[in-house]
Amino acid sequence: MVERLALRRPRPGVTYPEVLALDEPQSPSRLLTAVRGMAGSALGMLLFLIVVPLVVAAIVGLAWLVAGQPGEFGSFSAQARAFENPAGMVAAHLGLAMLIPISFGLMLMIHRVHPRWLHSVRPGLRWGFGLAAMLVAAVVLNAVLVASRWGQDWTIRPQPGFWWFAVAIVLTSPLQAAAEEYFFRGYLMQALSPIARGPWFGIVASAALFAAFHGTQNLPLFLDRFGFGLLAGILALKTGGLEAGIAAHVVNNIFAFGYAGLTSTIAEVKATQVIGWADAGWDLAGFGLFALGAIWLARRWGLETRTPPEVPGLAGGGGV
Repeated sequence: MVERLALRRPRPGVTYPEVLALDEPQSPSRLLTAVRGMAGSALGMLLFLIVVPLVVAAIVGLAWLVAGQPGEFGSFSAQARAFENPAGMVAAHLGLAMLIPISFGLMLMIHRVHPRWLHSVRPGLRWGFGLAAMLVAAVVLNAVLVASRWGQDWTIRPQPGFWWFAVAIVLTSPLQAAAEEYFFRGYLMQALSPIARGPWFGIVASAALFAAFHGTQNLPLFLDRFGFGLLAGILALKTGGLEAGIAAHVVNNIFAFGYAGLTSTIAEVKATQVIGWADAGWDLAGFGLFALGAIWLARRWGLETRTPPEVPGLAGGGGV
């Protein structure tokens, strides 16, 4: 299907957030590009609100049937959605994973640009750099967590059914984290950037939407998520792709859920709507240190941060 579409190629020499700014700034078509980006963003958020809950409900219903219909479905569903059983975590994460095909579909159908340009400006996914960034994230984020908990009790008391939760975390959290990056730092950031010259409108707007879509939260928690969104957007700008942001998001979620299951309950973390300023500060310090490390790593790796010159046959993208 992709090969049959008349695909457009990003302009040479633009940054990752500007991939969908397909026309020169002085071009009369620039306004149309911005309108297309706003329409695609609105459609993407609408699909988010429709498709994700439907997939979650379907998986929860299937889990209830497979479990032998234990009790009333309404009670089972409420427990699942609160992450009181592993089926709810699997359902929520696989529901959010639908943001990946949604993002790819919007790139193709709204913008006529190959989805490979969502991975990076190469275009394609740079697996080696992504895995290295994940290792850096694991070291940095956990070191900052240990520093923030210095002198506090670390009593290990796994919650009931922890090992089933552990399987769900390892298998589905990476999908959920990557999907949010592809949708917010990938599609939305690229689609919204043409509204203003340069990459910054898309970076800030997508970070605000990312934080807002997490639902009810106090100001420190909102700013924590907004700050992560900004840093992930800056990483996409400075490294030329989503790999570093995905690495930080995956590591953060796996260890957050893992530590919760070992020391309290995963449902407690899922229900978090309020954090203190100190916790937000430690979180952002960890993400900031990781961002510095990832940018340094990208420079050592010699990664391209702008789209390549016009090359015949590259409209459909190269790489994975």
